[in-house]
Amino acid sequence: MNPLVKRIHTASGKETADIVIKHAKILDVYNLRLITGDVAISDGKFAGIGEYEGRQIIDAKQKILVPSLIDAHVHIESAMVAPSQFARAVLPHGVTSVVTDPHEIGNVLGVEGISFMIEDSEQIPMDVFFMLPSCVPSTPFENAGSVLKAKELKPFYSHPRVLGLAEVMDYPSVRNADPSMIEKLLDAHRNNKKIDGHAAGLTTDALNVYKSAGITTDHECVNAEEALERIQRGMYVLIREGSVAKNLKQLLPAITAHNARHFMFCTDDKHLDDLISEGSVDHNVRLAIENGINPYLAIQMASLNVAECYGLNKGAIAPGLDADFLLLNDLETFDIHHVYHGGKFVAEKGTASFESNAPQYEVRNTVHIPELSKESFSITVENERANVIEIIPNQIVTKHLKVEVEKDTENKFIPSEESDLMKLAVIERHHKTGNIGLGIVKGLGIKNGAIATTVGHDSHNIIVAGTNDEDIITAANLLSNIGGGLVVVKEGEIIGELPLPIAGLLSDRDYQTVNKGLSRLDTALRKVGAPEHFNPFLTLSFLSLPVIPELKLTDMGLFDVKAFKHIPIDQ
Repeated sequence: MNPLVKRIHTASGKETADIVIKHAKILDVYNLRLITGDVAISDGKFAGIGEYEGRQIIDAKQKILVPSLIDAHVHIESAMVAPSQFARAVLPHGVTSVVTDPHEIGNVLGVEGISFMIEDSEQIPMDVFFMLPSCVPSTPFENAGSVLKAKELKPFYSHPRVLGLAEVMDYPSVRNADPSMIEKLLDAHRNNKKIDGHAAGLTTDALNVYKSAGITTDHECVNAEEALERIQRGMYVLIREGSVAKNLKQLLPAITAHNARHFMFCTDDKHLDDLISEGSVDHNVRLAIENGINPYLAIQMASLNVAECYGLNKGAIAPGLDADFLLLNDLETFDIHHVYHGGKFVAEKGTASFESNAPQYEVRNTVHIPELSKESFSITVENERANVIEIIPNQIVTKHLKVEVEKDTENKFIPSEESDLMKLAVIERHHKTGNIGLGIVKGLGIKNGAIATTVGHDSHNIIVAGTNDEDIITAANLLSNIGGGLVVVKEGEIIGELPLPIAGLLSDRDYQTVNKGLSRLDTALRKVGAPEHFNPFLTLSFLSLPVIPELKLTDMGLFDVKAFKHIPIDQ
């Protein structure tokens, strides 16, 4: 029988439902109320709410039936596992769909990287939808592993899980109607696809430009005023709570009964250990409830709002929609009992019900760096003050400081534990250019040693910070030897490492093994004196992102984001 005909017959009672959920308190996310009734499911979709009989009965035992959650914007690569392993980590948290932007692996491997992410997310009990990377590289002021133009992206629009064009972070190209950017925007419009924004620090005039270009979402708001400016222009605001950028508490005051349908939740970038221990957007939901948001509304923001924004056949317990749902023990604490995708049980009590093999992928040799010496990291400061990057814990924005630094007799910068000033370097690793951008960072908190990673947004060159040249060199060379990853070095000794051989971004192991590796890295970080109130590796990874204010570092040097140009270290 045709599935549509079968569903119609099931809805009318002529056909016995495949599954019927009985004795549930059903959250109506349209009217924000609890209702009762049997819920019929046919071929993985809801067929009706009323009185039904089914071949399989799920007795909810008065638990609360709610739509499952959708992460509105996530970079799976930040979890450092492939999509199939990522699903096993987040399904127990009630997330059965994600909208992902694979621009991390796209920056390294281009089309091949995007194809890998799509292929690895097939045949898993989770819907992974894709937005195509719009800015690879993110700016012309750095060297990435690949360049993705409109002609490379266009073929992907025919894939059913490709929803549109991902975060457009190169605002100058939009403002100036750069032909390359316009072609990407037009291709998305011609295919009736969504376009995501990236409006970090933009003025109201710039928002007008964005919205006029057809860009309708933003996940970079850091205060309520910014959120209201975007809502006023008809945009959707994605409230982000990741491992570094935590904006939820600052944005909640912007939500009212009149504008709530334009708010959604996302994680953007979240480490695997945080996903496992804290959660995905279920954490956003809990945090919102704890801070005064009505639980019904919080769930609506994490389900229906996302589905309607991106045109997904999901997001509510309603006839015709995909039967993705959760059974909750309690609304206030969002205590998840069971997770279902397409009417099938997929997770409970923190454990996914399906197994997935580690990704089968030819390990790529993507780390190519020059021979390094102490001279490679020598920073001369001739003037009285230096331009310094100051981190803001749990934020991806930085401050641009102009401070006096300690120097030797030859005006060479000397790292200072007392002032918490360290050397920072970005080493180009894709094309053997030999480029090494140098800078000074304040606030990372390392007391003795160095940390380094090939996860350096968005171009993913090696980024390393340290208190001495020897440890910096040891860390960078190790990354070259293992094909990328995360490393901690102290006094010449490698005390922690996590190999990420797939593009220098992803492990080829299962998620439990990766999580254990992250735990060992945390222990190593404590040995070099790293603080515990923020994630040093994630913070480090964003110090090379030249589209987030105020001051960053690329392989071509220190970058003033507001002026949108490179500047010298000397003030």
